[in-house]
Amino acid sequence: MSYDEATITVKSGNGGNGIIAFRREKYIPRGGPNGGDGGKGGDVYLVVKPTLNTLVVFNQKRSFQAQHGEHGGQSDRTGHGGDDLLIDVPPGTIVRDAETGALIADLVEPGQQVMVAKGGRGGRGNARYATSTNQAPRYAEKGEPGEERRLQLELKLLADIGLVGAPNAGKSTLLSVLSNAKPKIADYPFTTLEPNLGVAMVDHRDIVLADIPGLIEGAHAGVGLGHDFLRHIQRTRVLIHVLDGSAEDPLADFHQINTELALFDERLGEKPQIVAFNKMDLPDAQTRWLEIRAALEALDYEVIDISAATHLNTRTVLLRAMQILDELPEEVSDEETEKPVYQLGEDPFAFEVARDRNGEFRVTGKRIERAVAMTYWDYDQAVARFQRILESMGIAKALRNAGIHNGDTVHIGDMEFEWED
Repeated sequence: MSYDEATITVKSGNGGNGIIAFRREKYIPRGGPNGGDGGKGGDVYLVVKPTLNTLVVFNQKRSFQAQHGEHGGQSDRTGHGGDDLLIDVPPGTIVRDAETGALIADLVEPGQQVMVAKGGRGGRGNARYATSTNQAPRYAEKGEPGEERRLQLELKLLADIGLVGAPNAGKSTLLSVLSNAKPKIADYPFTTLEPNLGVAMVDHRDIVLADIPGLIEGAHAGVGLGHDFLRHIQRTRVLIHVLDGSAEDPLADFHQINTELALFDERLGEKPQIVAFNKMDLPDAQTRWLEIRAALEALDYEVIDISAATHLNTRTVLLRAMQILDELPEEVSDEETEKPVYQLGEDPFAFEVARDRNGEFRVTGKRIERAVAMTYWDYDQAVARFQRILESMGIAKALRNAGIHNGDTVHIGDMEFEWED
């Protein structure tokens, strides 16, 4: 079960159809057109809900559909618009297009939202097409189809302080001591398989801590679950490096972890670190303490001896980390931040014309395929209007340049028709 990644499918509502209708009243023999417009389809939004801290809900439900707009009515009545669909996500959720990998939004603040699928426009009723030269138009528009897209959600845990270290260094025990978290704790490596969040209360202040699963050599290249784990500390501002005082070579472990951090993201290697030399309740750690402290202080690291098991100096480590956190300047992120969904550089008027091995032509493009879906093909005037769209968008010219002749077959979207110039 994944807590920090999910792929979902969202679909906005279709626009309601505009209708073809005419005024029919006694003593009014030539009532004009009065077909109403269809209602707009509902949009789909992702909204940050601060009480969520995982993406586990998307393991149960992966498909989401907004409400369709209602069809128009007689007497120029416009159909009701479909309700928007709001999907709650935890703070720290990065949203990407699953097909292209393009960044859509980086959702951090409570209540922040982004539209990920825009509802289809309601089709226009025939009353909209009445002119002085065409007082009884017998065509209208169908509603615009809603957008469907697959989204890749990735959660970066939002924590003030991150706990890093080798497997079995004691990070989970320290987190349980400092906060309200209840992580799984056992005396063997890789007990923590998912990042844990805890909240420490200090003088009526909430401090969020993240226990990141133990890093191993090669984590920066994805060994083990390296990438999945490392990204969770990219937003933490202060690191507590928990060092196992009973390990075979604590200094080697220390340098290996820092190397993995820097190789994954050089900025991680530059974050302030406090070294918590853990397991001072054990004789091996007590014997090494002075030597390890001298070696790390020579490298300008602040080192505090602790025992997570007996709570020795655990509060001291937390208070020092908070002090460093408060002294840091306001962070200005140079990462890509939230971008509107519909400003990703896609040209809605773009199209392509191709000819298959059977000599049939296929036209693809967002705008023209939507026009096909919104056309009432049973009405000659609607067909004539679609032909004008082909001319105005330059598609007819492109087909002629590609060698089309009368009688050739053209495919656009789900529609197949015979070309007649």
